[in-house]
Amino acid sequence: MTTPVQAPQPQSSRKPAPKVQKEDAMWMQKEMINRNYHELATAHENGRKVSATFVPGNLNELLMCFDFARNLPETNALHNGMRKKTGKFIMDAERDGHSEDVCTYVKADLGMLLNGEIGPTGERLPRPDILLLSYTGCFTFMKWFELVRHKYGCETVMLHVPYQGEGVISGNMRDYVVKQLKETVIPALERVSGIKFDIDRLRQYMRESAKAEEDLVRVLQSAKNRPSPIDGFFGAVYYIGPMFTAFRGTTEATRYYATLRREIEQRVRDGKGPITPEGELTRENYRLVVDGTPCWTSFREFWKMFYDEGAVVVASSYAKVGGVFDFGFRHDPDHPLESLADYCLGCMSNMSLPQRIDMLCNYMDEYQADGLLVNSIKSCNSYSAGQLLVLREVEKRTGKPAAFIETDLVDPRYFSPSNVKTRLESYFQMIKQKRAAAA
Repeated sequence: MTTPVQAPQPQSSRKPAPKVQKEDAMWMQKEMINRNYHELATAHENGRKVSATFVPGNLNELLMCFDFARNLPETNALHNGMRKKTGKFIMDAERDGHSEDVCTYVKADLGMLLNGEIGPTGERLPRPDILLLSYTGCFTFMKWFELVRHKYGCETVMLHVPYQGEGVISGNMRDYVVKQLKETVIPALERVSGIKFDIDRLRQYMRESAKAEEDLVRVLQSAKNRPSPIDGFFGAVYYIGPMFTAFRGTTEATRYYATLRREIEQRVRDGKGPITPEGELTRENYRLVVDGTPCWTSFREFWKMFYDEGAVVVASSYAKVGGVFDFGFRHDPDHPLESLADYCLGCMSNMSLPQRIDMLCNYMDEYQADGLLVNSIKSCNSYSAGQLLVLREVEKRTGKPAAFIETDLVDPRYFSPSNVKTRLESYFQMIKQKRAAAA
């Protein structure tokens, strides 16, 4: 899941790629992510314990209360995908007995472990001292940590989060999560870390989270402008990285999002479009909402198919996978444990299908999008289940055209540039025809 550290390298048969252009905030988050990998690599020698957890519903503020160095296996997989390493890792995992149909994040992570546990930045990642699973809608997470626990023999603690089957968070659901935090999760973190829980420390981290969340929402909602100053899918993966991973709750993240918000607000005042790897997009021909995740192994090539046509993603479900903050949620230091529960319960991956459809329809309207594009991920059952139903329902309710493409998270075998490009070109033509008919 979340933000790229560097652009993928070109294939040897191609001309060298020009220098990638990024906003100042993009370079800033790259330094933050790289520094976190170094802190991970040196954690044990510096006397720190290491936790491993996932992006949706992660309890970063709570983990910081116990001084854990924080590892997120999903982000390891996507960073390795950007560096063109995951093809080999996945095939090694399959040779080790894992099915072709298993989530490629899982296989990329297990393949990395089989290849010496060398992380995306070239440093060896340490074994985790505790696996914390705050389950939010994906059964694969449980099997993933079962396999990691089998390898390392480390302690595992699970926070079971009820699914929003009826589309609401009830008091009983919240109380159930808080009870687990008090009776299971916090005692386990105290035992492994040797540090006593301090609720005032948690409150302070949450104050920082709330400030950063407010700024992130303002950045993402800036796409309501014409032209949009950001790309809410490809560009947004840079923006969401610190928030969704090991930095939410830190003063560093607060500074990052304040800087980012100032940059984007200036772009709005200047009437500028988003920054792409090849510079500023000066023509906004299409405004899209996207459901699905990026294809990390071909991230830049995929994005280029959009900006070459003047297509800007103004909103995406992926930019909300680690927290749907634009619906109003902010971490609340006055009710810290209840706030942690609401965060886990409200993650996009824990939302019902009708909720996801409502969200996409609202984005289509609020961001004045021309249509919906669904990128179905071959190996992600959690995200891709029901996407054809989502497509048809959004198209029916909004009257705007929708399209369907298929790629994968980090398996290069399932990205067909010619097929994706052909489908996108056909889709853009469909939007043109729809406009002409309306005129």
